[in-house]
Amino acid sequence: MTDVDILIIGGGPAGLAAAIAAHEAGCRNVLLLEREPALGGILRQCIHAGFGMHVFKEDLTGPEYAQRFVQRFHALGLSAQCDTMVLSVTPDREVTAVSPAFGLQRFRAKAVVLAMGCRERTRGALRVPGWRPAGIYPAGQAQRFVNLDGWMPGRRVVILGSGDIGLIMARRMTLEGAEVLACVELMPFSGGLTRNVVQCLDDYDIPLLLSHTVTEIHGRERLEAVTVAQVDAQRKPLPGTEQRFECDTLLLSVGLIPENELSRAAGVRVSEVTCGPLVDDALQTSVPGIFACGNVLHVHDLVDHVTVESTEAGRQAAKYARGQGEAGHPACQMLQIRDGAGVRGLVPQTVCAVRVADALPLMFRPAAVFKDAAAVVRLDGEEVLRKRFRILTPGEMVRLVVPKEVLERHAGAGELTVEVTV
Repeated sequence: MTDVDILIIGGGPAGLAAAIAAHEAGCRNVLLLEREPALGGILRQCIHAGFGMHVFKEDLTGPEYAQRFVQRFHALGLSAQCDTMVLSVTPDREVTAVSPAFGLQRFRAKAVVLAMGCRERTRGALRVPGWRPAGIYPAGQAQRFVNLDGWMPGRRVVILGSGDIGLIMARRMTLEGAEVLACVELMPFSGGLTRNVVQCLDDYDIPLLLSHTVTEIHGRERLEAVTVAQVDAQRKPLPGTEQRFECDTLLLSVGLIPENELSRAAGVRVSEVTCGPLVDDALQTSVPGIFACGNVLHVHDLVDHVTVESTEAGRQAAKYARGQGEAGHPACQMLQIRDGAGVRGLVPQTVCAVRVADALPLMFRPAAVFKDAAAVVRLDGEEVLRKRFRILTPGEMVRLVVPKEVLERHAGAGELTVEVTV
């Protein structure tokens, strides 16, 4: 059994930022475990620009963004084991892992940071009729094929779902010479950032079929075509609206799922809305000493927000490891945070108002598209903060900052809610 102060699971942008922050907060015995052969996580295959505008005030590619943190990680002398798969985490923060280089290992940590990221929803979750031919891939897997391995999945492409990875792959496949026939989205709005809809579809004349879905897959050995139909308000296909697209590739961009099998096994309570751990304002889960950040907590749309969140998780984990976060603040009364009308997946779910340093950041996704709307924060029903937006969409995460003095003025409140009003 090897003792460490802080053990971080995951070497993507969340894990790297948490490790650096923990070290800078005074913890020197920090170990990061990563199952891939190199640090950087999903950013290694995200060769497009659009990263770093908030953190670095520069427009960087994914590998460039990741490399800055990898370089900082190594410059600080931090330890990492790549090619290492974590098998289990216990509520007592004992971690079992295995790797080709070190075999089976066991670690005992004063604090654990969960930063495993998320995985893609697969075809099996969609239940689309048809055989299981070759040519159907999650969009992220296709991105890895093209950008890291140099393999082209196909030449005539249909994309199901309009998440950011699907939109970006529409452009990427076009640039590599493929013909992207359509991007098909079940909902009446895009699931990705507006900038990606414009830059990846509109700029390349790729049609976006809203309120449509794939109703049948054709082909037995290799994908030959897909049938696409319009759906009604209940998301049921409308007879007579079918279109057939002859294609050899179907890319799925139908949602991301936080990778929380280890979290559940450790006894961490998981939100039914975000599918990530329930956390407090210190990003601590329901199990003391276990923290969560990044896409394992809730799916982000900007890596810059992941960095900010994970930096805080690293700081709080370091505080806990030094024995300063066992019971929070002695005068603390936990404030429950609830989703109001038009809001889904508020994070964090609880807060100690006394413990908040300067302000409380709240993150959520709108439940629908709202124009000329306002996000309203209420404490026990009383409005304390209002912020107006020209447009709110489920594809773009909203970040609100509640000043500490607002929380202090309502110290006796038991519940904080956020709602969207038009």
